[in-house]
Amino acid sequence: MAMHLYHLSSKLLEDTVGTMNDNLTSVVLAASVITLTLGYVSKLLLQQAPGNEPKHPPYIPSSIPFLGHAIAFGKSPIEFLEHAYDKYGPVFSFTMVGKTFTYLLGSEAATLLFNSKNEDLNAEDVYSRLTTPVFGKGVAYDVPNPLFLEQKKMLKTGLNIARFKDHVKVIEAETVEYFERWGDSGERNLFEALSELIILTASSCLHGREIRSMLNEHVAQLYADLDGGFSHEAWLLPGWLPLPSFRKRDKAHREIKNIFFKVIQKRRKSGETVDDILQTLIDATYKDGRPLNDSEIAGMLIGLLLAGQHTSSTTSAWMGFFLSRDKALQERCYAEQKAVCGENLPPLDYDQLKDLSLLERCLKETLRLRPPIMTMMRMARSPQTAAGYTIPAGHQVCVSPTVNHRLHDTWVERMEFDPERYLNDNPAAGEKFAYVPFGAGRHRCIGENFAYVQIKTIWSTLLRMYDFDLVDGYFPTINYTTMIHTPHNPVIRYKRRKQ
Repeated sequence: MAMHLYHLSSKLLEDTVGTMNDNLTSVVLAASVITLTLGYVSKLLLQQAPGNEPKHPPYIPSSIPFLGHAIAFGKSPIEFLEHAYDKYGPVFSFTMVGKTFTYLLGSEAATLLFNSKNEDLNAEDVYSRLTTPVFGKGVAYDVPNPLFLEQKKMLKTGLNIARFKDHVKVIEAETVEYFERWGDSGERNLFEALSELIILTASSCLHGREIRSMLNEHVAQLYADLDGGFSHEAWLLPGWLPLPSFRKRDKAHREIKNIFFKVIQKRRKSGETVDDILQTLIDATYKDGRPLNDSEIAGMLIGLLLAGQHTSSTTSAWMGFFLSRDKALQERCYAEQKAVCGENLPPLDYDQLKDLSLLERCLKETLRLRPPIMTMMRMARSPQTAAGYTIPAGHQVCVSPTVNHRLHDTWVERMEFDPERYLNDNPAAGEKFAYVPFGAGRHRCIGENFAYVQIKTIWSTLLRMYDFDLVDGYFPTINYTTMIHTPHNPVIRYKRRKQ
């Protein structure tokens, strides 16, 4: 089109010059026509020149209509993303199930997501399809972002250091009671055990004694069914499909909410004031003065429990296997218990927990190699720029902590479990978003500090109780079938320590 316009303008110029006579008026007219024509044609050429079009991210082609790369990504997402990073660079796009995803890998590219405003890169547009069926209507990503921020602030009020000091005693007692069932030695599924324990400890610390007292095997299974709502199917497929996991999720949501309703109503009627998060939410009001209704309180309690349960159970299990693979490191962590807390290993307290620096470094390294959330997502509501590329509106913009935590051009010995890399508190050469297991900026997880307290308390207690080993040298592979990358076949060998 541009070349066609150019030829037309050239012909116009030739005709004009050919017909003009020698008088001044004709010369001025011809010069004006030539100048205006050249200006107009140049503008059109510049507008249509390839270099002036938006530079979109490299697109990974697929020969499979609609599904795109869903099969390859679902089978091994980390390897897929690492291969794409090596081939296409830090920003690239691909299609899965008719949707376009743009990944931002590396610190520079990830800056866009972590520094973005919600009206530009929107969280609700992506996460609501996952969280609303699990948490319920009117909370989290089912409400406008300003309201969600108010709800997060209410929850954060209950996650403070003063309460953490009491939580340590509660978590230690729950851990001892639970693992006494294991006996003196054997082989058990560590992930299943920690998942059950963390439901108990989180409920004790966060929900209040009434809800904790109702926890039994049936309620634990409801939590598991509800947790099953965080799946690739729920992320990619319409929520109305009659899938078994969707039906279980919806049934569990109704039953758990009914349990919470009874507790909330009982607490309201009693007039009793208890220092727990349930009471914090009953007493809380929005900025406009409106109190939370029972449905909002129940939904926020579900969200608080399940969001933290993912982090703590998955991370605790992986940490156990890393310590079992390196017996010398495990013994150093046990020795640290005696050095910090006392040779006789008295009950833990919060101040001692802060001084268990080796255990904390092991936790940090576990979160680096096995962060609980593989992908953080937002929906681009308007064109966005990252690393020189313009990402079109409608793309799901993603950052993968797992990939960022092991990029070969950022991390030294990237695949090695090395807690000592944190001694200088500079794990990734100072790159701001190279280590983001709990997110960053305004999107940082409010439960991070509680997760550290919970996991360090559990493993302090377990190291005092047992010596752990891999079973026949097997270190679990990663289960990619869930959005939370859990260990596959996580059976561990244990033997009670001699005190």
